[in-house]
Amino acid sequence: MSSSPRRTHRPALVVLTVVAAVACLVLAWWQWSRFESASGSGQNLGYALQWPAFAVAVIYAYRRFVVLESDPEEARKAAADARAAAEIPEGILPERPTTPSAASLINDPDPVKDAALIEYNRYLAELRSADTPDAPSSKGPQ
Repeated sequence: MSSSPRRTHRPALVVLTVVAAVACLVLAWWQWSRFESASGSGQNLGYALQWPAFAVAVIYAYRRFVVLESDPEEARKAAADARAAAEIPEGILPERPTTPSAASLINDPDPVKDAALIEYNRYLAELRSADTPDAPSSKGPQ
């Protein structure tokens, strides 16, 4: 048993990192061979270039994990950076759309619009009365 509670290298994590990085490189090789084949496309080339970047990201993540685990000062710095609020300059984000409140719609009537609405409703009522037969419209056919 180790006297230190922290272990700098964990074999399972090292194996996982190596397997993931090798898998990414194998997938890059496979996409490159697909790109060079007769049915290859630019998409295969894109993936062939992305997979090595994923392998590098896996190795970087492992290295960062080891550094943060072994250096408490670095871990505190990373935590402080994560908690810090980012100041967004004025005018970068679009303004949020607002909807009028129900009170503003009720209490702020426009007399010109209301007169036009009343006239339009009166016109629609005349059209309806001209189209309906003499029978009351509230009762269906009997």
